Amino acid sequence: MKFSTRSRYGLRAILDIAINGKDKPASINAIAERQDISEKYLEQLMPKLKRAGFIESVRGTYGGYVLAKSPEDISVGEVLRVLEGPLAPVRCIVEKEDKRCGRWNKCVTKFIWAEIKDKIEEAVDSITLKTLVEIYKKKDAEKGYMYYI
Repeated sequence: MKFSTRSRYGLRAILDIAINGKDKPASINAIAERQDISEKYLEQLMPKLKRAGFIESVRGTYGGYVLAKSPEDISVGEVLRVLEGPLAPVRCIVEKEDKRCGRWNKCVTKFIWAEIKDKIEEAVDSITLKTLVEIYKKKDAEKGYMYYI
């Protein structure tokens, strides 16, 4: 399964807000610069994240975006579903009964696709923004220099 640019960039953007939007709102311009993502592209992603209740916008000169929930209350899976839709490797696993193909009742491979979907969901639902922030802080600390006098 391959995730789209929308999901990859959206996750990077919301993670950037979690890391940099604590003291002051993170502007689209700043997020775009730090994450090397087009401002225009971010302008398309932010309303989806806002409608989902993950972020809030702050108006004004020093406005931008802040998290609407605590980082531990936002899973990677939730973010990916908002941006990508269902996390199934094939459509038939999530389609309504009347839209499934004619082979549904005798299809043996649907079980493997359902198992893959379940494992992907289990993995991404178990990771929160808090976990990613902690990983970032650890990696960032490793980059620092220690000077001894």
